[in-house]
Amino acid sequence: MTERARLAAVIGWPVHQSVSPVMHNFWLNQHGMKGAYVALPVAPENFGRSVAILPLMGFAGASVTVPHKEAAFALAALTDEDARATGAVNTLVFEGERIRGLNTDVGGFASTLAENLGEDAARAGPAAVLGAGGAARAIVQALLRAGAPEIRLINRTKSRAEYLASQTKSGCVTAVAWGDWKPAFADARLLINATSLGMTGKSKLDISLDFLPRNAAVADIVYNPLETELLAAAKARGHRTMDGLGMLMHQAVPAFAAWFGVTPKVTPELRAELERALSG
Repeated sequence: MTERARLAAVIGWPVHQSVSPVMHNFWLNQHGMKGAYVALPVAPENFGRSVAILPLMGFAGASVTVPHKEAAFALAALTDEDARATGAVNTLVFEGERIRGLNTDVGGFASTLAENLGEDAARAGPAAVLGAGGAARAIVQALLRAGAPEIRLINRTKSRAEYLASQTKSGCVTAVAWGDWKPAFADARLLINATSLGMTGKSKLDISLDFLPRNAAVADIVYNPLETELLAAAKARGHRTMDGLGMLMHQAVPAFAAWFGVTPKVTPELRAELERALSG
């Protein structure tokens, strides 16, 4: 009997910039598995109907990216602890007629932060987080767990940041108005862009780093381009930086394991493969 190929996908709008297919297909080839991982551009109004069709087509699950993470949470019948804590799902697993929703972004960000900036990076001082969407929710959760003493949320719609701050039920998370950079960055030791601004095909991230202390590290979850304008500006000022590729790789490990039954490894070879894809 021929082994049935396993299928998975990444769903986003847009999604053409994603290198997730390169990553998951690299792992499939590495483990000698029959299967494929594809990119599916799905508009927000079609998200629910599109997901419902995938199990019928033989898909084991899907990654969920901007702007669908909160919609994916609403769709899932079962969710893990991190999904419930953030109200966002980035991984869907199809189990018969049920959909299980996972948030692997929390662990993915925590792993890459410790790996690139050190185990104490979150505890070093105040963290400023740009954004209030699904990715920001995961990053706030990861920072709280890692012992961040203060988190400032800066979002273009301040009410969304205020809502997220209230949902954390932690007195150390506050909202700051977009553009009010002096109080946002005062004594900060970590700045994280958790928006899609600066991504290929998206609007520019227009912020000033003038008030950011020189000893602060700067991270960007955007990985296409690999060196965003934010990271380039931060490097020019002498800040330590962290690009978005580490989070992408680490969050994908439990997702691949859930769909394909094998736990892959994040390796320099995988990163090199993704860097080649981004530069091509």
